[in-house]
Amino acid sequence: MKELELKYGCNPNQKPSRIFNKDGEELPIKVLCGKPGYINFLDAFNGWQLVKELKQATGLPAATSFKHVSPAGAAVGLPLSDTLAKIYWVDDLGELSPLACAYARARGADRMSSFGDFIALSDICDESTAKIIKREVSDGVIAPGYTKEALDILQQKKNGNYNVIEIDPSYCPKPIEQKDVYGITFEQGRNELPINEELLTNVVTANKDISHQGKIDLMISLITLKYTQSNSVCFVKDGQAIGIGAGQQSRVHCTRLAGSKADNWWLRQHEKVMNLPFKEGIGRADRDNAIDNYIGEESMDLLADGEWQRIFTRQPEALSREEKRDWLDKMEGVALGSDAFFPFSDNIERAKKSGVKYIAQPGGSVRDDLVINCCDKYDMAMAFTGIRLFHH
Repeated sequence: MKELELKYGCNPNQKPSRIFNKDGEELPIKVLCGKPGYINFLDAFNGWQLVKELKQATGLPAATSFKHVSPAGAAVGLPLSDTLAKIYWVDDLGELSPLACAYARARGADRMSSFGDFIALSDICDESTAKIIKREVSDGVIAPGYTKEALDILQQKKNGNYNVIEIDPSYCPKPIEQKDVYGITFEQGRNELPINEELLTNVVTANKDISHQGKIDLMISLITLKYTQSNSVCFVKDGQAIGIGAGQQSRVHCTRLAGSKADNWWLRQHEKVMNLPFKEGIGRADRDNAIDNYIGEESMDLLADGEWQRIFTRQPEALSREEKRDWLDKMEGVALGSDAFFPFSDNIERAKKSGVKYIAQPGGSVRDDLVINCCDKYDMAMAFTGIRLFHH
């Protein structure tokens, strides 16, 4: 297959639409089910690059949950604790494969943003992973292959119209890439700079100690940022992104957005949240919405008389601001990556509130000394990578 005609482009009025290789070579993909669209393929190809690099950097199976050409979550296949299995709604599925754990983490980090995602998997999709995918609202998946059992499960999704793409894992694009904007062709070398532990050797803070897991988490943050619409910042803990701030004009707004998502991820593990008395039959999406409201600033709207009865068997006790802060103060060991330098120390102050211990950023700001001093104040370890990771 040298080209694939699409229904339309980004929007229904943008026709005609297709994907093809300009040099006339075969496309490196097979559509096994469904009819993926323009945005689906943008998410699929960006997501595939992300998980391929995560696997190369960590040696672990990797997964990402993409929405609108930025990852909502990304993770490697570390085992799930009982708590994480419960808040990711997979505690009823028994033992999960490493790849399934990776997707459960990628999907579960920010379930509100992952709703209707496009999935990328670094390894052959197995039955365990397919079972999770089948039960979630998702547009499609790309992987280097599928077991027969997994494909049978996925082909039942959306009445047989779920998008399933197989990509040739040996495919290597040309080193120069192009795109057209307003009839003008832009050309540049592909961003093929490898992200590995060597980028984390220039530790500029008084604290030079970055743990083994901290290095893995920093690499995950940087690889995730490589395929996130800039400006972007990524919080990572224990092998998974827990907060991604994408496409903001101000870097501190990226940090605040990503930090608030990381806080929500941690608050979902609070005893009061995990024991919310949901009614039988309330779906996962409705539970996610209720939890987001419960831990948010407008929680009293959810808990008001006449409202809580729709979701809960009894009126839950509110989670107070003091309880939230006390719980958030227990979060620690978080890694933070930035796709460009931090121009002000306010980013570090915000990061501290979400338990950040390790930071990786390019460095090069005229205020680097103020940022370093702020890290030293909180005993953080910060590495200057010397590389910028803008993606547009």
